Amino acid sequence: MKLKHLYTLLCLVMVLYFVPAAAQQTKHKKTTKAPAKKVTAKVTKPAPKPAVKTTTPTKAEAKDLGDAAAKTSDASIKKEDAAKPNTSNNSLFEELVVTTAYKPVLADAVKIRRNPEMEDKIPFKAPLNYTPLDIRLEKNEDIKQLNAMKMPAEKDSALMPNYVKLGVGNLKTTFGEAYITNGRDQALQVGGYAKHLDQSGTLFKQNSAKEAVGVFGKNITDQNTLTGRIDYNYNSNYFYGYNEANPFPLTFDPAKQHFSVLSAEGELAKNYKDVDKDFTYAVKLKGYTYSDAYKARENNLVLSGFFNETINQFYAGVSATADFSTQNDSLYSLNNSILRVNPYIKFQGDDYKVDAGINMVDEFGFTSNFYLFPAVKGELQVIPKYVRLFAEIKGDVNKTSLRDLSAMNPFIGQDIPIKNSVDKLDIAAGLKGTLAPALSFKFDVFRNSVQAMPLFLTNFTATGNKFTVIYDNGSSRVNGLNGELDFKPSTDLDIFGRVEFKDYQMATEVQAWNLPKFKLTAGTSIRITDQVKITGTLLIRGAADSRDANLALPLVPIASFADLSGGVEYKVNKRIFIFGQVNNILNTNNIAWQYYPDYGFNIFGGAGLSF
Repeated sequence: MKLKHLYTLLCLVMVLYFVPAAAQQTKHKKTTKAPAKKVTAKVTKPAPKPAVKTTTPTKAEAKDLGDAAAKTSDASIKKEDAAKPNTSNNSLFEELVVTTAYKPVLADAVKIRRNPEMEDKIPFKAPLNYTPLDIRLEKNEDIKQLNAMKMPAEKDSALMPNYVKLGVGNLKTTFGEAYITNGRDQALQVGGYAKHLDQSGTLFKQNSAKEAVGVFGKNITDQNTLTGRIDYNYNSNYFYGYNEANPFPLTFDPAKQHFSVLSAEGELAKNYKDVDKDFTYAVKLKGYTYSDAYKARENNLVLSGFFNETINQFYAGVSATADFSTQNDSLYSLNNSILRVNPYIKFQGDDYKVDAGINMVDEFGFTSNFYLFPAVKGELQVIPKYVRLFAEIKGDVNKTSLRDLSAMNPFIGQDIPIKNSVDKLDIAAGLKGTLAPALSFKFDVFRNSVQAMPLFLTNFTATGNKFTVIYDNGSSRVNGLNGELDFKPSTDLDIFGRVEFKDYQMATEVQAWNLPKFKLTAGTSIRITDQVKITGTLLIRGAADSRDANLALPLVPIASFADLSGGVEYKVNKRIFIFGQVNNILNTNNIAWQYYPDYGFNIFGGAGLSF
């Protein structure tokens, strides 16, 4: 009995000892990498998990091997189970045999296509300091005007305003010119100039000379600008004219004439300020003394000025002129003076401008008269920024002076009669503006009523070959039109021209003697390079009629002519340049005054120095 119980206890201890050991051995064999071997374990599953190889097969190979392994394992297990007796009821152990290695297949979605970065990069973040601005946010949806960008400061170029020019040419031409200033100064400008030109033509004593010298100055202060100048001009020529249709007179000895003018002027003006309300003023004093080769003398002194009050776009002011003159010759001594007062008002806007006033003129001295003339002009914009319509109505007294007469005709004689002409009513209207970029124009028609119009006549019977002046007694009428064009696309090119058409309706005279009805002046300035500059001028003068003071002599027609001239300048360097001038290129017989032909083709040139 005791042995029976002892045997039973011994069997129970063996079972408790071997069952955990077999289970532990079976679990350990599942985690090894070597191929599975023949083991015995007490499990109910048909097959254990095989070891995984380190190599990774391709997708096709892994699929085929997996299917084959699965089929082979199932078949082997079924055959062994059929061959072995069923001992599940009598034994705690079951033996499993794996004949092939298990190759697992990893799905594509789980694969990692790139290697992880082993280096840890942390971006650098700079420390930022924020300063909030205490500014109120304004909600303004209107378009704001852009402020103009400031121009960068320009470096001053080397300024050489002073120069000296000397030249010679045919017709015994000598030429000289000099200009000197103090240089660049925004507040003070002073300088002087001198000019000389002497020529001798092909005719007997067809000589002329022009001399000029002067000084000038300008001082700009915060409030006012002071300008002044002194000039001296000396022109000389001979009375070389004679009737070339007749034989040359053997005793012909042309007399010499010269005109000497010393003038001076000074002006004080308030600087302009762009403000709504401003009081402006200016005072000017000028005068001259004139003399010729004979006994003609003339002294003149003019004091003029204005003051003007500006209130926004409204102007009101008064201008005045006191013109005193004395004129002397061998047969007369005259005091010829004029006083003018012109009160006015002005209205000005973006599209219009109106000036309205009256011109009161008191003529005193050798004659005494008082006149009241209108002084009205206005402008109206027709095409914005391009075309403006303008009109003007005015009148004035024109003083006859010996200096002005000698400047128009240097062949006047002695004892020229003096009489002031009167512009009784001048009416003009036209258009001005811009036709295209850089092309400006001005066109107007006019109708003038003139009393005592001065006219030049030959006085060959009394004086040999000199001119005198007569006056058309009564009111003459002059109708005409003027046209101007100026094309200047840049500082290197400038083309300009002016044309005049006039129709004279005289009061007592048959013709407007020595006054052409057509006149064209044109010119151009072209800078080809920085070294080469070309200039040109064209003058076309229409026909006119002349007659002698002796009414018994027939009138003489004066043919029209064209005068073409040109010049060139070449800069050798910054200081030295050469120049040339050609006059009367067409070599035409230009006669502005009866029996006094101008010079034919002539050319001169020289060199200059800038400093």
